[in-house]
Amino acid sequence: MREIVLDTETTGLDPGSGDRVVEIGCVELVNHIPSGQEWHAYLDPERNMPAEAYAVHNLSEEFLTGKPLFADVFEDFLEFVADDRLIIHNASFDVGFLNAELERVGGTRILMDRVTDTLALARRKHPGSPNSLDALCKRYGVDASSRTTHGALIDCNLLAAVYIELIGGHQAHLELATRSRVETVGKTSVTAVQQRPSPLPSRLTDAEKDAHRSFVATLGAEAFWKTVIDDSSSSGTP
Repeated sequence: MREIVLDTETTGLDPGSGDRVVEIGCVELVNHIPSGQEWHAYLDPERNMPAEAYAVHNLSEEFLTGKPLFADVFEDFLEFVADDRLIIHNASFDVGFLNAELERVGGTRILMDRVTDTLALARRKHPGSPNSLDALCKRYGVDASSRTTHGALIDCNLLAAVYIELIGGHQAHLELATRSRVETVGKTSVTAVQQRPSPLPSRLTDAEKDAHRSFVATLGAEAFWKTVIDDSSSSGTP
């Protein structure tokens, strides 16, 4: 199952009054685990950056001037998210801004029935508690020390970890504790079971072994079990 964790940064709070998207971040999850595939873009909003918005994400007008326009990247963005479920915190905000941008370029609107709002999930799971992304990171022990300012890709990676906790936490990453080790394959951690240093002793008695050999002898010379018994006898296996 493929899901996309998504976040945006903007010039303000209201796309209807001319506020624009200035950053989009996406992180791919496969079976609720980050795959390492990401999509990210800074965008030139073709307008000034209000001081209030700059204080939130630290993206200046000077930095964004000359970055791609939404019209330049929206097809690539839509190809990455495809038709998969979107995981967004306070989804109505981001989807409202993205749909306003898509309408400007004649793109297909994002429908809310394909969106999971993690803010709504958190409010149902923790009613009456703070449910901002920062608060949820603290609740679930997600390291948010890199989040000195809002950033779409940083927030996506934090939200991915929070989302996994919201839907069941460690059930999504089955871990074998005492006799296991973790290997890194690319960007994915794989839990592998360690082999015993020596095999367990057989629990069969000599009488049971003799009875089995006698039964196998009645099956004929071509019987598979006779081959196994012959191999084990020649190798000295009890």
